[in-house]
Amino acid sequence: MANQAILRLTREIRQFQQGTDLSLAVHYEDSDIRNVNALILGPPDTPYQFGFFEFSIKFGKDYPTNPPQVLAMTTNGGRCRFNPNIYATGKVCFTWRGTRGEQWSSAQGLESILISIQSLMSSNPYENEPGYADATSEHDKRNSEQYTAKIRHETLRLAVIEPLEASLGITPASEANASLSDNEERELLEDDKPSPVPFVDLRKRRFMWYFDSYMQSIDAAMLETPGKQKFTRMPFEQSNNAMNGHFDYAELKQRLTAIKARIIEETSSWAAEGLVAKEQELGIAVSLQRQYEQILESIKNQKNFAIDLNLVNENPFLWKLTYFGKPMTHLDGGIFEIDIFLSPKFPEVQPRVSLKTSFFHVRVSQDGVLCYIPHRSEEMRYHIEGIVAALEEENPPYDPRTTVNPEAFRLFWGTPENRKRYSRQLRRSVEKTLE
Repeated sequence: MANQAILRLTREIRQFQQGTDLSLAVHYEDSDIRNVNALILGPPDTPYQFGFFEFSIKFGKDYPTNPPQVLAMTTNGGRCRFNPNIYATGKVCFTWRGTRGEQWSSAQGLESILISIQSLMSSNPYENEPGYADATSEHDKRNSEQYTAKIRHETLRLAVIEPLEASLGITPASEANASLSDNEERELLEDDKPSPVPFVDLRKRRFMWYFDSYMQSIDAAMLETPGKQKFTRMPFEQSNNAMNGHFDYAELKQRLTAIKARIIEETSSWAAEGLVAKEQELGIAVSLQRQYEQILESIKNQKNFAIDLNLVNENPFLWKLTYFGKPMTHLDGGIFEIDIFLSPKFPEVQPRVSLKTSFFHVRVSQDGVLCYIPHRSEEMRYHIEGIVAALEEENPPYDPRTTVNPEAFRLFWGTPENRKRYSRQLRRSVEKTLE
């Protein structure tokens, strides 16, 4: 029975890892594949937007006959209830434990579990509470707005900021937990420890993608709650199963800015660390040097005149890619300089890519961070291909998770007139690359 569970789960994880869903990530213990950690990205256009929510999933020997045990880990040490169906204790209420016809089925699996959890993170989570789904009074409407507002605040604080501060070794300016309603001392519980290693790098890279969106969300929220208003308690919240605290967007903004600065500092340090690795002739330095030479040879053989690739100071951990816009495309005539920073821990830690050339594009943040998806993450040739594909993509599919410039996003998927404005700004930015 246990072997069947392991075989089933092994197959599901393999299929999951080969997928392209940017909202879900999993990691399992080598000692027991049945112990899975999962990360769910908060869905766009919800108060959970781009938050990183962790869950522990333990599969029994009788899986898939019976469902696994699921525990939410993003709970502020058991003090924050993020949803009517996601308790402060970590308990997650699924529909399959409800009425007849909604029970667990062996046809379900790891992916359906994560999608079920993600579906709870809706634009109006207040309606998830039984008995409130059809509430239409002004009081219920106001409660819904206030509930959404505090979830948005705590998503930034607990599902974005605090885990990143922990992994970066940042101590907040104020040791007091600004969003708690009293002065209780914080205990270092399991939920407060740094995230599993695979998720640490994912959080950092995605944070840089979504930084502009986080700041834009804060600016909009500060207009509604400019001070330190206390959170409103909902009718279904109890003292030990609630979301208590108060708003403090000004502090969150400062902490987000400090995290960004630290990630940039960390990224810049890779070049020096890489030179040490090269001098010591470590395997990763040799591997990256070889990959660079192979890619260069491939570019030469294919007579690809759109790409020029170099190592900065002969450092295999700092690549410079120059891309020349192809004729008759939206990049025609442009010259784009791109820095590729590689960690000595590659591929466990993925490259961080930044355009030195200012470029108005849905895939490029205001600070030049490029959002791209390599077909495979362990070889640099796929990263180069992914970078070029992201730049050349003229009609990207609608996906807020991969559009990292909020203003470009608004114009590109706005009215026909807005789309024209987007194209004009893009062309102007291409022309400026020649100045």
